[in-house]
Amino acid sequence: MVAGLAGGLVALAAGSALAAGGDLGAVDKQPVNVSAIAMFLAFVVMTLGITYWAASRTKSTADFYTAGGGISGFQNGLAIAGDYMSAATLLGLSSLVFAKGYDGFVYTISFFVGWPIILFLLAERLRNLGHFTFADIASYRLDQNKIRSFAAIGSLTVVCFYLIVQMVGAGQLIKLLFGLDYNVAVVVVGVLMVVYVTFGGMIATTWVQIIKAVLLLGGGAMLAFLALSRFGFSLEAIAKSAVASHKDGIKIMGPGTLLADPVSAVSLSLGLLFGTAALPHIMMRFFTVPNAREARKSVFVASGFIGFFFLLVCILGMAAITIVGTDPQFFEGGKVGGKLIGGGNMPVMHLAKALGGDLFLGFLSAVAFATILAVVSGLALAGASAIAHDLYARVIRKGQATEREEMRVSKIASLVLGVLAVVLGIAFEKQNVAFLVGLTFGIAASVNFPVLILSMYWKGLTTRGALAGGLAGLVSAVTMVVLSNAVWVVVLNNPAPIFPYEHPALFSMTLAFLVTIVVSKLDRSAGAQAERGAYDDQFVRSQTGIGAAAASNH
Repeated sequence: MVAGLAGGLVALAAGSALAAGGDLGAVDKQPVNVSAIAMFLAFVVMTLGITYWAASRTKSTADFYTAGGGISGFQNGLAIAGDYMSAATLLGLSSLVFAKGYDGFVYTISFFVGWPIILFLLAERLRNLGHFTFADIASYRLDQNKIRSFAAIGSLTVVCFYLIVQMVGAGQLIKLLFGLDYNVAVVVVGVLMVVYVTFGGMIATTWVQIIKAVLLLGGGAMLAFLALSRFGFSLEAIAKSAVASHKDGIKIMGPGTLLADPVSAVSLSLGLLFGTAALPHIMMRFFTVPNAREARKSVFVASGFIGFFFLLVCILGMAAITIVGTDPQFFEGGKVGGKLIGGGNMPVMHLAKALGGDLFLGFLSAVAFATILAVVSGLALAGASAIAHDLYARVIRKGQATEREEMRVSKIASLVLGVLAVVLGIAFEKQNVAFLVGLTFGIAASVNFPVLILSMYWKGLTTRGALAGGLAGLVSAVTMVVLSNAVWVVVLNNPAPIFPYEHPALFSMTLAFLVTIVVSKLDRSAGAQAERGAYDDQFVRSQTGIGAAAASNH
């Protein structure tokens, strides 16, 4: 987000970067934070030790992609929470509450509501039908080569766009919190990502995510405890003090102007709801547990931790209105109400310094950066699995590749993705990448989700329908984002946008569903009849788990 609060809100409203670590925009470089760097190095050493341990346990493709299905529901729930909670969530949403009060709280909740959909519609069937990737489910009764190729392209598109956002966010976060150079941060993240994924696979990635989640939850809870202690542990007292301290007074306790346009609000909501459910690195997590029961437990646990974290973020944002917002030491030139030192995303960090001193600020800074490592590792693993499992092993080698060959391709793909992520992260340093977040969720919601949900729930889906609908969703989502204000005006410097909304999901996802259904209905080929006839077998397996991939590691 651009330096200053107004720019921060623009970037926040521009998309769901917050959902899994996103664009922090141009930020102010801070003095070198020695304590933060020391704590981050301690985290790196610990996670490299875990990677060394995980490498000895990663013997097969099942171990590499899904930790052998041996992760418990509780552990997987924590790992999912670690994948979802982010530095941008902590910094961005707390700053939004700091600036807008109740509006920020409502906006925060919007990032949580997709989880019931995953719990009730997807978790159990994902585990029963899938093996390593989302393409396993989409191609269960459809043409393997065509659907796997298309699913891999869709997944890689989402992964690459999201990696750009993460790498740019990493560089900006380092400047903001550590005082180090942008390129240094991008290279460090890229190298660590490749090490985690290439040597430790899903086992190492899972434990990095779990440790990061525990640290983030623990740090957030401790900071909230310290903040509440200032107000007699009374939320009412925090609210009254915030109203008295904020320049907008009582207005912060009511809805305001964020996403006032109902079309934009609905489109963003749909992108968050269904895009979250269709993110490749989120879906992969459901194949790491031994059965459907543990998959449901994963979502339940993740929902609890994520919901708790978002409530903490709201408390921190409200407390910062009084503790940070009235203290001259946190404003440039000591002018209360002016520009915050470090930019508009810093309220929670200033709150940490006010309540816990430089040591606690260093800890929270290190944890914030560690969150990006967890997210990019999951993304890299999802991309590597799409290349090695779907494209190489199933499409190119027609299922004849050995495990050794597939593992080798997976590790090469991880290395290539790591190099690509670093190169793109450096190339996009000066670009406003907020539009990539909207595009990422728009593509996931428009390309992956319609095919995924219809393949599981609609007997009439055919290969032709899935390909036509997925292609329509992909092209329309990309086109709408390019023609929107975020790209057409901000990036390409045209006077006015052709497409008037920032978020494409309402239109592109609807088009994808419509084209998929119409083309499937019109498909009278012999192959289509066979695909419809195979639905009953798929339905039985999705409900009972009979024939589902078993865990190889407990």
